[in-house]
Amino acid sequence: MELLRAENLNHSFDYPLFKDLNLSLNTQDCIAIQGSSGCGKSTLLHILSSLLCPKQGNVFYKNKNLYQLNENERLNIRRYDFGIIFQTHYLFKGFSALENIELASVLSHQKLDEKILEKLGIDKLLGHKIGKLSGGQQQRVSIARVLCKKPKIIFADEATGNLDFENAKNVIELLISYVKENQAALFFVTHDNKLVNFCDKTYILNSNGIC
Repeated sequence: MELLRAENLNHSFDYPLFKDLNLSLNTQDCIAIQGSSGCGKSTLLHILSSLLCPKQGNVFYKNKNLYQLNENERLNIRRYDFGIIFQTHYLFKGFSALENIELASVLSHQKLDEKILEKLGIDKLLGHKIGKLSGGQQQRVSIARVLCKKPKIIFADEATGNLDFENAKNVIELLISYVKENQAALFFVTHDNKLVNFCDKTYILNSNGIC
């Protein structure tokens, strides 16, 4: 079943990024996006996840045009249906790891999934303040926070950038397992040529779109 569809996307800042880009995400799809630095990978992720209106083109989620909805409707989709893992963690520094994760679960009305915490290897770190955790541990907390929301689409922007390969491999396998088991989808931006092999499809983004 189709979850997300992008039609004829065009975007630019001071220079053109991509034009006439078309893409679809179906349930259980795990798609990796690669490309040179500055080609617009993160910008595309922001557009597809409802955070940035494209200069031209449309994005449909479950056949609803995201950018014809009002901001409250988009906010509800981001809160309940989309999970976004950024390069920067955006964790609350004064909170513990558990409090950061629980906050997302409460806002999305989902029960905390302890198995996810165990699989990410952070179940023994839950009482630690975020500021006391390493960059890799914080990244895994931010990933747990997203998965515990039970999203229908996971948008991951260099989600494994702060992790060694073994932990990165564990994360991508967990994300893919979640997608397959929950009829969800994954849009994964990465520079890691090894991790893309775990995904169903890999696209290269350039000024002409994706290939």
